[in-house]
Amino acid sequence: MNGTETTYREWQRVEKKYLFSAPIGYALRRRIRAVLREDAHNGPDGYIVRSLYFDTISDGDFFDKLEGLEQRRKIRLRIYPPNYDAVRLEIKEKSGAYQRKRSLRLSPEDAQALIARDFRVLLRSAHPLGAELFGVMSAEVYLPRCVVEYDRRAFLSPGGDTRVTFDSRIRASEGRLDFFSPAPSLYPVLNPSDITLEVKYSHFLFGYIRDTLGEYGKTERSVSKYCLSRRLSHIQTQ
Repeated sequence: MNGTETTYREWQRVEKKYLFSAPIGYALRRRIRAVLREDAHNGPDGYIVRSLYFDTISDGDFFDKLEGLEQRRKIRLRIYPPNYDAVRLEIKEKSGAYQRKRSLRLSPEDAQALIARDFRVLLRSAHPLGAELFGVMSAEVYLPRCVVEYDRRAFLSPGGDTRVTFDSRIRASEGRLDFFSPAPSLYPVLNPSDITLEVKYSHFLFGYIRDTLGEYGKTERSVSKYCLSRRLSHIQTQ
């Protein structure tokens, strides 16, 4: 990812998730690559995504997801190693079929302050989302909970309305939250051969993408990297 992103960004879209074994996942990726263009940030093996998730003192967001509530949210920091300068603070809010994602660009120093639970840095933001997140994270006592990292290969439809991503080698840590470390200590979350697929679109899903997915006979699954990564502290609830 590059350092030219704007301070504030917002999307609203439908997100569908699937889980595949590696042979099927790679075969499907070849099919998708034939009809969609590669994301500009893809290297030979895609790119790395790393997130640090916050949750309330009672893990309210975690349990809202497990219970399948129609309205729920996630708050996280995100970077794309080896670029540690372009940090984004994101809030994802689900309402029915749609996900609304809003994000702010932060400096690494402000991100470190958030990890240390100094939410006052958000009040320096020129965008109203900063003050909104300050209120939410302060009032509901948000804490840093876990770091999640994975390898991503992304593809876009003409016009960019549809995005298909293949994520593999999902790993995490609930102990040492080394968000900016070049080599954080992480454990595998899924079987190393598993691949998660996400399909994201704003208006409608192109028929050729829907038909390609349908050929593999997979139904949509609720695959939350955050919930899977909380397995040590919530092993009895999963």
